[in-house]
Amino acid sequence: MTDPDQPARWSAAPIHRELDDSATQVGMADVLIAGESRAWSGTLYTTSTVGRRLRYVSHQVTRDDNWHTLAIRQQDSETGLITISELRLHDTVAAVSCHTIVCNDGPAAVTLHAVSSMVFSGFGCRTGDAIGAYTLTRGQNTWLAEGRWHDEPLNTVVPTLATDGRPVQTRSAVRAVSTGSASTADELPAAFLTHEDGAAWGWQVEHNGAWTWQLQGSHDGLHLALLGPTDEEHQFSCTLAPGETFASVPATLAFGDHGFASAVAALTAWRRVSRLTVDTDLPLVFNDYMNTLMADPTTDRLLPLIDAAAEAGAEYFCIDAGWYDDTSTWWDAVGEWMPSSRRFPGGLDELLDRIRDRGMVPGLWLEPEVIGVNSLMFDRLPAEAFMQRNGRPTVEHGRYHLDFAHPAARAHVDGVVDRLVAQHGIGYLKLDYNIRTGAGTDTAGRAAGAGLLGHNRAMLDWLDGIRIRHPQLVIENCASGAMRSDHAMLSRTHLQSTSDQEDAVLYAPIAVSAPLMMLPEQSGNWAYPADWMSRELTVLTLVNGLAGRLYLSGFLYRLPEHHRTLVADAAAAYKVTRATLARALPFWPLGLPRWSDAWLALGLRAADGSHALLYVWHRPGQGAANIKLTLPGDVRWKSLEALFPGDIGGWTAELTGSELALSAPITEASARVFRLTA
Repeated sequence: MTDPDQPARWSAAPIHRELDDSATQVGMADVLIAGESRAWSGTLYTTSTVGRRLRYVSHQVTRDDNWHTLAIRQQDSETGLITISELRLHDTVAAVSCHTIVCNDGPAAVTLHAVSSMVFSGFGCRTGDAIGAYTLTRGQNTWLAEGRWHDEPLNTVVPTLATDGRPVQTRSAVRAVSTGSASTADELPAAFLTHEDGAAWGWQVEHNGAWTWQLQGSHDGLHLALLGPTDEEHQFSCTLAPGETFASVPATLAFGDHGFASAVAALTAWRRVSRLTVDTDLPLVFNDYMNTLMADPTTDRLLPLIDAAAEAGAEYFCIDAGWYDDTSTWWDAVGEWMPSSRRFPGGLDELLDRIRDRGMVPGLWLEPEVIGVNSLMFDRLPAEAFMQRNGRPTVEHGRYHLDFAHPAARAHVDGVVDRLVAQHGIGYLKLDYNIRTGAGTDTAGRAAGAGLLGHNRAMLDWLDGIRIRHPQLVIENCASGAMRSDHAMLSRTHLQSTSDQEDAVLYAPIAVSAPLMMLPEQSGNWAYPADWMSRELTVLTLVNGLAGRLYLSGFLYRLPEHHRTLVADAAAAYKVTRATLARALPFWPLGLPRWSDAWLALGLRAADGSHALLYVWHRPGQGAANIKLTLPGDVRWKSLEALFPGDIGGWTAELTGSELALSAPITEASARVFRLTA
């Protein structure tokens, strides 16, 4: 909506109620600059002086196949700054993506301190509405305990300050912030808002570095601001000379009209259509790390694993960390990426050929952004190729951090990947990331946050280059599990390791919640059967894997025969279900999982609605192990079958329409996979 006396603003939510035209709304772009910060004191990114002075100039609509772009141009007459809010929409998805381009069309340099990706006010909440009618769903990650989501009535985190006749303007908002380079190591860049009448929204900041989102409740409604790095949170600033431009990071807002699940479905659909890298085959990968070799591979240790993985049905085999290390430690020697002669006396290619001979594609672990403090590569690269603060290279946990914005850093890692593909025939790369940068790098006179943004964007460009040069490569995104599982990375990679959690029972809630942050077909859930496990625990770890993209590990050749049969059955089940995964929409029959819940459930519904996969876990507590699950009620589910294992053992199941009654043994943790047919 445009008004000659107001900034351009949203006039309506795409699928919800029309807004009251008399509402005082914030504009759709917000820009903080040095010398002119906010027009209203506080920490909000909806009240900048420049943002309030912006006025509509023009707009342009373009179309490319199913994609539409709307570019809205505004200008601040005092500074000459121009903002272009570029909105992208797809014909098939109820979502809009936006980023903001700032152009300095004035006579003097201007220093930016924050640029919004999107400011949205189309929630339909007006003065007098009960904020308590809204529920906010947000999540947190922690290493080994990823995906801890929870619901909050909005009025518990956004207090209502306005009363009749006294419309108080707030100065704060509920917010989530990520600092540094591990974009999902703490709070998550995605969240959901649901109204009791069924309207729902989901959003995500699509950036592999620093970001913030905030939801403000004010006398004139609810306002959502999505941003990348800022000065206050991330030590970011960027000076634009006349004629120069800056673009914010992208962010997306999705819409639903049937409650929380509909917003999740819309955001899931957006993630699919906006992916740059897609593999429809979803191959079954075996990796030698988790609860197995743990970064200590040798020829003798790998040979029986390769044979057992092939026998179990794996299609790719990835040799994890340590393959390059000739010393006694693998952690701080990374960087040169030459195969170890001590670990592989007959050469690495002997093992890679064995993998190929057994019908699998070979892969290697790589942590491209780091150079170990004991690596020869530190002295071979210029100092400017590393992240620095105050003239000294950044060191964390025995590693230096490369700055991919420097051509020497890029040339080094490009050469490594090209060599591994050309000389060793690698078809799979596990890209790991185990340290953080702090605020960033201040080389070349940059603000630290601007330096980090430059590296982040160069990292994405590097991934795009790999995709173009080596389209056959399957690329896994890993960062100590899921410490950088944002959509910017996931749109360019094939799968995401969901955790480093080594306890199968604790892994269950991580597997259940993963589809809130990533596509089901990208959720690389570890399954690591061991010879000491009972049958039920073996089944449970395999169900963890089957709940997404089965990611297999473990000393399979040590398993008793009946447990090896379970692994083969799980692999066979995965090869049946992966076609459903690639287009499935998630649902949670027991609600979102809490870390200590006794019962957990995840549903993945086929795109055509004909069937659904249902994964259920029971982690015993006190009392009887009985539960009733509420299934999607828009169809009548006709049948239920045990998919894995084929015999549900001590479990019982009774399906009645949209309700499923289950019971499980209370003596030990167990899990099952069912197939529901409509």
